[in-house]
Amino acid sequence: MWLERQWYRKHLHPLLYVLTPLSLVFWLLTNLRRSLYRFGILKIYKAPVPVLVVGNISVGGTGKTPTVLALIEILKAEGYIPGVVSRGYGAKVQGSHTVRSDDNPETAGDEPLMLRQIAQVPVVINPNRAEAVQHLITEHPEVDFVISDDGMQHYALGRDIEVILVDAERGLGNGWLLPTGPLREGPWRLRGTRWVVSLYAQHPFAHYVGEVKAQGWRRVVDDEPCELPTHSDIHAIAGIGNPERFFTSLRQQHIKLESTQAFPDHYRFSDNDLQTYQNKTLLMTQKDAAKCRGIAASTWYYQPISAHFPEKFTADLLEAIRHIHK
Repeated sequence: MWLERQWYRKHLHPLLYVLTPLSLVFWLLTNLRRSLYRFGILKIYKAPVPVLVVGNISVGGTGKTPTVLALIEILKAEGYIPGVVSRGYGAKVQGSHTVRSDDNPETAGDEPLMLRQIAQVPVVINPNRAEAVQHLITEHPEVDFVISDDGMQHYALGRDIEVILVDAERGLGNGWLLPTGPLREGPWRLRGTRWVVSLYAQHPFAHYVGEVKAQGWRRVVDDEPCELPTHSDIHAIAGIGNPERFFTSLRQQHIKLESTQAFPDHYRFSDNDLQTYQNKTLLMTQKDAAKCRGIAASTWYYQPISAHFPEKFTADLLEAIRHIHK
């Protein structure tokens, strides 16, 4: 957590200078790997259906999950039958696994499970995205479009379109590659790329700006819509890529927070972690709610969010997709 905070400060912390040689090694290795795929030395799997990759060049939350959900709805509205592949971060299964709605986060991963439950489309997890796509198409031959959730740097999977998300609030941090900074690839990766999108606000590299809207509150324990209580102290937790964004959104809704607590992204909550909130009003994200449902008190709530894109983005994207099919 300390390291990530330093990544997004304007000036490089003196301790990070020790890591700069490792960033050089990271740059050399990633460029070598990318070149091996580009020149055909390493094999790229080309799926029999179009593949759209949603990802970013930085570590941390940029809104990939709500973007994937929005893209699914765009494709469905046009008559496509989309499927999703994902890494399944933290999942305990080996190889490819088709996510079921009744899976638990330990089996399927928090984000893939949420995608499956909300979008009701086939979702397959596997760190090897190419194998995941093959498994998806074999099990669901009706799927005619694949979305790869967070697979920008998985070049073994061929892709027809890349939607690259950038963080409009935090930008590209200090501009350094891992581990000195938050970047998996340099800013050059965004230049000349058509489908660069920012959420929440405009970013200099973004060609399109999406809007994130908060929806009604739901109880964690039973997923029922509800109103927040107004007679008690309110606390908030977040185990996502950018916890402060969630806390800020609550304050913008004029919710007075007694306390906030940030956890690492994809954190697996236990009873001990949240014992202090058992008799208190606790707010969390939808992703965290999926992991807390089994230990939740009746006074815990989550707020779903949805991403919305301008009509030009939808029209341009669908036009590009139609050209893929030609």
